[in-house]
Amino acid sequence: MKTSDFYFDLPQELIAQHPAEQRDHSRLMHLDRKTGEIEHLNFYDLPKLLEPGDLLVLNDSRVLPARLIGEREDTHSPIEFLLLNQRDLDVWEILVKPGKHAKIGKRFVFGGGILRAEVIDIIEDGNRIVKFEHEGNIYNVLDEIGQMPLPPYITEKLEDKERYQTVYSNPIGSAAAPTAGLHFTNELLDEIRAKGVNTAFVTLHVGLGTFRPVKVEDFHNHIMHSEHYMVPKETAEIIRKTKAEGHRVIAVGTTSCRTLESVAAKYGEVREDDDNTSIFIYPGFEFKVLDGLITNFHLPESTLIMLVSAFAGYDNVMSAYKTAVENKYRFFSFGDSMCIL
Repeated sequence: MKTSDFYFDLPQELIAQHPAEQRDHSRLMHLDRKTGEIEHLNFYDLPKLLEPGDLLVLNDSRVLPARLIGEREDTHSPIEFLLLNQRDLDVWEILVKPGKHAKIGKRFVFGGGILRAEVIDIIEDGNRIVKFEHEGNIYNVLDEIGQMPLPPYITEKLEDKERYQTVYSNPIGSAAAPTAGLHFTNELLDEIRAKGVNTAFVTLHVGLGTFRPVKVEDFHNHIMHSEHYMVPKETAEIIRKTKAEGHRVIAVGTTSCRTLESVAAKYGEVREDDDNTSIFIYPGFEFKVLDGLITNFHLPESTLIMLVSAFAGYDNVMSAYKTAVENKYRFFSFGDSMCIL
């Protein structure tokens, strides 16, 4: 198989520019991974597809308001920072534009002086290492003046920052939302639990590499980005119990999937763990944990559509995407959802 095998035509107007008015009122395509049959539902119908004893595994990572708009301290020329990785207490790796203004030693101001930064290094790929100066907790400062790092295909302004967070988000650290979870409300989760379906959480801090297209025709040569994950002891225990009792483990999102399958590949089972993963899942991959997957509709030729094809079957997925386009499903981060069981 080649990267181009995962291409499909997507009309621009199907790329969702804003979230659904109510989280659980997005559409839900149910794909039967055995037969390829498709059912058209709404996300609030999800409990109908679940059975008592099933386990939903959700990624509770919270998105960092990592986009900073400021100016150079000396010339006041505009600058934009996008925070990628925290290297030390106040030292971060960032993307910057325009890069020509961000030479070593240059200083920048954000939020009228609430936050200041100095470039201390330029690394191999052109990213900068900066040291921030501020009062109090930097996360509080970012919450005050930072903007959500929305994907490049979303051009409309997000009025409510919380709509790019899941209702169960907790530890902060993602550069992008685990978007499959954006459809859940607390009320829907209560309804799911009342049915006897269990929920458990993992944390995978989503990196911007999730939006990076595969640029090589032989996707086996694609280098995956690395992301940090944590699997709590109680989550590992309930996964093992669910599997032992013959019930289904259903990952909410490709990030939860990658976390579970990374740990299972490492240990042969899901255990408590805290590590980084650069796992690349594509057709031919043998899943050790997943029995179901809830996910959004992904970019053509992306590692994400390859992962979904590995789980549900290439022909099933490409046919489902064709159906989604024909039925005008909304695509990508703020788009509609697919449940594969």
